[in-house]
Amino acid sequence: MLTVNNDFQSVCDKLTSMSTEDSNSRNSYGEDAAPAADAGVSRQIRDIAEVPAVEVITTGAVHLMSAAAVKVGLADDPNAEDLKDLDEARKLITALAGLVSAAAPEIGSQHAGPLRDGLRSLQLAFREASLIPDAPGKGPGEKFTGPVN
Repeated sequence: MLTVNNDFQSVCDKLTSMSTEDSNSRNSYGEDAAPAADAGVSRQIRDIAEVPAVEVITTGAVHLMSAAAVKVGLADDPNAEDLKDLDEARKLITALAGLVSAAAPEIGSQHAGPLRDGLRSLQLAFREASLIPDAPGKGPGEKFTGPVN
């Protein structure tokens, strides 16, 4: 899964750089460098095209989940408290809840179930970490998942 993520990031980076670079770029010999770059990007696009949607969706969800866990203060690190940022955690948890809720019918319960469990754990950890807890149904992502107790 890590390889898929690195390939995906590489494709995104290349596509972003291609859209911002001067279209008349030249290599060190004064030749047009675009054909070589286009071939590499085409190969990477074909590679990412082979990745099933469920894997792309779950990988994205896991990244959101991991980032939210760090921002809630659940990092396995001596300075986890210094990394805590509940405002950022709220955004990440809400995005995760939206993704999981929207994708669940598409990815099936075998994939959605563990994502829902992780999301619920993050929502509860957020509630516990908050000095002033949100009202039921008003916590991060609860507009998608309903109240979490």
